[in-house]
Amino acid sequence: MTLFEKLAGNFENLIAKGTLKLGDKMPSIRTVSKEYGVSKNTVIQAYLLLESRSCIVSRPQVGFFVCLKEDQRLPMPQASSPSINGAPGKEDGLIGKVFSNFVNKSITQMSLSVPDESFFPVARLNKCLQTATKTLAAGGTGYDDIQGNLRLRKNVSKWSFTWGGNLGADELVTTSGAMHAISLAFMALTKPGDRIGVESPVYFGILQLAKNMGLKVVELPTDPEFGVLPQDLEELIGEIDICLLVSNFNNPLGSCMPDENKKSVVELLTRYNVPLIEDDLYGDVYFGASRPKPCKAFDTEGMVLWCGSVSKTLAPGYRVGWMAPGKFIKSILKLKLFHSISSTTVTQEAIGLFLENDYYEKHLRQLRATLYSNSLHFIRAIADYFPKGTKISRPQGGFVLWVELDKKWDTGKLFDKVLSRGISIAPGRMFTLQSQFHNCLRLNYGLPWTDKLEQELKLLGQILKE
Repeated sequence: MTLFEKLAGNFENLIAKGTLKLGDKMPSIRTVSKEYGVSKNTVIQAYLLLESRSCIVSRPQVGFFVCLKEDQRLPMPQASSPSINGAPGKEDGLIGKVFSNFVNKSITQMSLSVPDESFFPVARLNKCLQTATKTLAAGGTGYDDIQGNLRLRKNVSKWSFTWGGNLGADELVTTSGAMHAISLAFMALTKPGDRIGVESPVYFGILQLAKNMGLKVVELPTDPEFGVLPQDLEELIGEIDICLLVSNFNNPLGSCMPDENKKSVVELLTRYNVPLIEDDLYGDVYFGASRPKPCKAFDTEGMVLWCGSVSKTLAPGYRVGWMAPGKFIKSILKLKLFHSISSTTVTQEAIGLFLENDYYEKHLRQLRATLYSNSLHFIRAIADYFPKGTKISRPQGGFVLWVELDKKWDTGKLFDKVLSRGISIAPGRMFTLQSQFHNCLRLNYGLPWTDKLEQELKLLGQILKE
């Protein structure tokens, strides 16, 4: 055996014994070279050999992580198949029950879809806030431009180069978070009774907003890996007046549409004159080599209203978001004037300052590494502790997992059982308006990975087995 093969064998034994567990980051090339007294090239060759054996996986600019071999993985959930004219499910108050405890620090919040506050660069954000109050006229107490803070719009347009966008600052409108952007889009493009196509399952806030605005929700078949498939959408194109997609790392499935599918979907919707509202809230939290493109990258006619925010990456409480409304920008600006006059001046300036330098990319690099490692830890723990037959999604970004249990389980009832033990989960029934996903749940892996968290996942598995 060559030296790098022996080195790879040593690490493979450590993984097999559980000394190095799924989700653990491998020692750096520099550290292994020093500790084992070998060249860096030898370490690189060993790591590449381990990667070819599916023992570890590399993440650009982050390092190598212990991963699962294909034959050790839990199966993926099946694609959803909602009824086009399905009867609405019974109103069970689940959303209210889940959110009644979301600020309770004594409960492990696996139910939320936001990273733990310890993952945010609070000190740097505070400096940006201080700078904003010093540089803005009247300390930022006055109204800003209706279209939104210019520094923020310039820097969001600059960041669009990461997905091949060519947006100008004049094409963007700032909002109070992504849901505010979606609300404006709904008001600009729909009237009560219009039909909106959405993924199934999809974030419950979108469903409740559409329902409260009098829209008829058409839930589309959705693959847990690839999202809505173009052929499925084409079959239902006559059933919808408008479409909303979370194309990158859908919440709660974690699915990501391939580029060719995004292009086909945009072309299809444009051909039938169906506007597309795109919620690209999670696109920056990718685990692969590069940021996935949004559907907006393939929009040539201004039919895609691209919505984004820093609520999942930097500061949920700042309520800073934006949208590129395409050909609908005049309608959006008119509505924003009527509903809010302008956005919050200081927080938008602060986020603009944060994006102006390389702080954001450095922060994202660390956040992606942490979340990817956590996703592997969660998958391993679920495989170890949950009952046989459990299925789980395989997100390549974001921070939520979709878990499918045996049909006998009702995760609405499971919620009550585990809440009494200090654990909060998100029952699958929250993510649909139909009577489906009763045996599913969403888990947030955007939490600091600790022995306590693993024991809580073990406890959740024991309750299921009982």
